[in-house]
Amino acid sequence: MSKKGTIWVAVDDYDRNFITGCLEAGVDGIYCEKGIGERVGQLGVVTTISPDGDLVPGEDVTTVTISGKEDEEKALSEAKQRYVIVETADWMIIPLENLIAQTENLFARVDSAGDARTALETLEKGVDGVLLDTSSLSEVEQTVDLVKNVDVSYDLQTARITAVKKLGLGDRVCVDTCTMMNMGEGMLVGDSSAGMFLVSAEVKESEYVASRPFRVNAGGVHAYIRVPGDRTKYLAELQTGDEVTVIDHKGRGKPAIVGRSKLEKRPLMKINAELETEEGTKEISLVLQNAETINLVAPGGEPVSVARLRPGDEVLAFYEEAGRHFGVKVEETIAEK
Repeated sequence: MSKKGTIWVAVDDYDRNFITGCLEAGVDGIYCEKGIGERVGQLGVVTTISPDGDLVPGEDVTTVTISGKEDEEKALSEAKQRYVIVETADWMIIPLENLIAQTENLFARVDSAGDARTALETLEKGVDGVLLDTSSLSEVEQTVDLVKNVDVSYDLQTARITAVKKLGLGDRVCVDTCTMMNMGEGMLVGDSSAGMFLVSAEVKESEYVASRPFRVNAGGVHAYIRVPGDRTKYLAELQTGDEVTVIDHKGRGKPAIVGRSKLEKRPLMKINAELETEEGTKEISLVLQNAETINLVAPGGEPVSVARLRPGDEVLAFYEEAGRHFGVKVEETIAEK
């Protein structure tokens, strides 16, 4: 399966400079004729979609031109077995909405960065990816910038600490990313997927350690962490190459690649807090390492050491009314304590 926001670029001829530029821009795949795929593979690690490539048109990938309802039905049927590249004569949104609402494995054939972003945001869910048909390297770079670095937004709230409890030893996870984070940035982590604290990156130097702004000491292995695509993962699941969402104190989020996930046994503590929602007062919690260097984020963006937290202190958090099934939000009755 592809991940949301996958970008393939169609190339008709072997143009080393153009293809190299596409790879350097960060595209995920090259759609090409037989004989070109092998040469593309010599320039870098990238998925090739060609008769002799990683994905074979007609077997792993098919194209459906949408001109009527019958074509939509064909695309839905094909998507049960393989990736479907959808194209329309005048690039209409409505057929795409109909398909997105009913299936996955969809790619949209587009020729501009603007159309790519629209396809990936249609019905909020979007297609799985786009096949960009252009000979302009600038358009490729704009598409990658729009799609890969698109910000998401979270409605962060002020939560009031209600209890801080010392626990025993346990396994916790440090998430080391390939991104340098700034003051007020971190990751959303919680004992429940519904309520999560903004845990600060290690941007603040202390008398004990130097700053490591690429790292978030995120919490116990059981905790949920927010990742791109409006999903969550358990901290224990994170591996090198995965993506997590970095969020600042104003709620703006962006993807970051995990460079290393460090699981170590450390003394732990549990933090409880309350926040106000439309459904009333809700309680959230998080198990973290018990250390001076671990910080949450205050409403103004300043790091707040967990070692100094007291009932009544205010930190930033996120809450949503929903359960999760394999990291995907679902509407169901669920209670986590």
